[in-house]
Amino acid sequence: MGKIVLLVSREEMLYQVHNILQEKKYKIDEMRVIRTEDTVIEARKAVAEGATLIIARGLQASLIKQYIDVPVAEIVMTAQEMGLLVLKAKQILKMERPVIAVVGFKNMFCDMSFFDQLYGVELRIYLAQTGDELEQEAEHAVEDNADLLIGGDTVVNIATKYKKPSLFLSPTEDSMRNALAVAERMNYAMEAEKQKEAQLEAFLDNSPNGVLRTDVDGKITTVNPVMEELLGNIGDQIEGRTLFQIFPDIDSKIIQALTENKRENYTLFLQVGKNPVFAVLAPVMIEGAVNGFILTCSRIQPKRNIERREKSSQVSGGMIAHGKLSDLIQKSSKMQSCVQKAYLYAMSERPVLIEGEAGTEIALMAQAIHNSSSRSQGPFGMICCRGQNDEQQENTIFSASGILASVTGGTLLIEGIEEMTRQNQQKLAGLIQYKRCAARGELKKIFLDVRVIAAAGAGLEEKLEKGEFLPELYFQLKGLTIQLPPLRERKEDLKEKLTQCIKKNCEFYGRYHVLTEGAFEILMDYEWPGNLIQVEAFCDYLILTAKKRSIDQIQVKEALRGLFGNLKSGPDGETRTKGSYLDSQEQKIRDALKKNGGRREETARFLGISKSTLWRYMKKYEIL
Repeated sequence: MGKIVLLVSREEMLYQVHNILQEKKYKIDEMRVIRTEDTVIEARKAVAEGATLIIARGLQASLIKQYIDVPVAEIVMTAQEMGLLVLKAKQILKMERPVIAVVGFKNMFCDMSFFDQLYGVELRIYLAQTGDELEQEAEHAVEDNADLLIGGDTVVNIATKYKKPSLFLSPTEDSMRNALAVAERMNYAMEAEKQKEAQLEAFLDNSPNGVLRTDVDGKITTVNPVMEELLGNIGDQIEGRTLFQIFPDIDSKIIQALTENKRENYTLFLQVGKNPVFAVLAPVMIEGAVNGFILTCSRIQPKRNIERREKSSQVSGGMIAHGKLSDLIQKSSKMQSCVQKAYLYAMSERPVLIEGEAGTEIALMAQAIHNSSSRSQGPFGMICCRGQNDEQQENTIFSASGILASVTGGTLLIEGIEEMTRQNQQKLAGLIQYKRCAARGELKKIFLDVRVIAAAGAGLEEKLEKGEFLPELYFQLKGLTIQLPPLRERKEDLKEKLTQCIKKNCEFYGRYHVLTEGAFEILMDYEWPGNLIQVEAFCDYLILTAKKRSIDQIQVKEALRGLFGNLKSGPDGETRTKGSYLDSQEQKIRDALKKNGGRREETARFLGISKSTLWRYMKKYEIL
């Protein structure tokens, strides 16, 4: 059990405690009278000698709490005690309605809201926050013409200095008994907490998993030895830092969802140092509210040892995936959903199908899944089936010198899977099912440990319906599917990509250009059938050819026409050249002007807008 020490300013207070201890044996290990000016020294001495809890009052209690890290049970005057002091003050003053000042700290007093009515006095309360303020508050009471001051030693000394009557806050056994009971309960709670902490510490220290705890804001408070080992050379430096600083893949939105009780926990696949781990982030709940978080990381055993992986990487010509899930622009909810799926799919060994238009993040997503998986130390290869006949596909993928042999222990991305021939589809289906494959012209099948990620544009289902795509392979791939939305369907990501590309090209070419609001609107309204690749190419051209610091909508539209003409993406995502990229608003204004013979006033009235608004649209769309 902890050691409890009682520190008081007067001898009579010790006598009261001795009397109480005759009735009930409260746990008090040491009692002594100290001078207020020696409070901090005496308290530090007590702590050095093993004190875990101190009982004190008023200024002494305040000083201990301010300067020493030790729990304090405070002696609080009861209503009965304060009432007796007020009556004694009235007897001394012999006045009809005297002004009595009570000076001290808030933690010293009970509620005295109705003392004026109960005792026929004007009671003024002067509360100090620190010891330095106590003398000032006592002097304020004197300046306010209080008839008598009630307080501790400091207040009595000030009253004596100004020749004012005073009463010392003499506690009775009631307040002392209450303080001893509070100290006993605090000591019991501290011991219970200490036992729980010791049990938890023993569990953490002996856990085979890496574990850390954070407060409700994500600030790391505890790290076990296994987590320190996983984190490598920064393991002993992370306490006090935030979860997001150490694990950038943990999004603040995950914390928000857990805090709002939208999820019981989150499972993630993380790269901790050089170790791929399966992580579970869960909230610590106290009385229905989140009090902090616990992150548990289980090391995933690789299927091949490191030497084998390194050898495999050398054989593959150093094929390495550089993309990470954090590299994906995910401002939109649609893309956030894709990334969350990718985190989960990275834990699996099953094939993944990524569907998306040309120019979307297919390759980056595949690399990120590989780098978030247990195969991250192995090679990553990419191959495209488009433009190859049956023999070329077979030689490129399945031959003895094909890419499959180079990525064993790793991942293979096959783009244009919808263009794979039927014969090669059967080979791929066999590889996925049995992890065995025979090279062209050979009967013997060899073991190939390769995870397949396939990518497809539009038309995979159509080929299945026509009998041009093997049903077995289709359903093997369709188990884990990520459908990447085009940029035109995720405006938040488009805005971020445009901003990044403009900034990047300005820095690369050593220029400074800004887009007007109208220019940015045009870019946001454009459909971008080529998605990210088209945005990158366009922004490079726009900055390279810009002649003015400020790029307006006219320059942007000229650049779009010059590069892409009437290029537009259809509703099915297929790029086409018929039609126009003019938006519906522009077309509406052009039609209205034509109908009204070019007369602006009539056109504005027809459209239900002002002439100035019409003129602004005409300028924006270059209808002059």
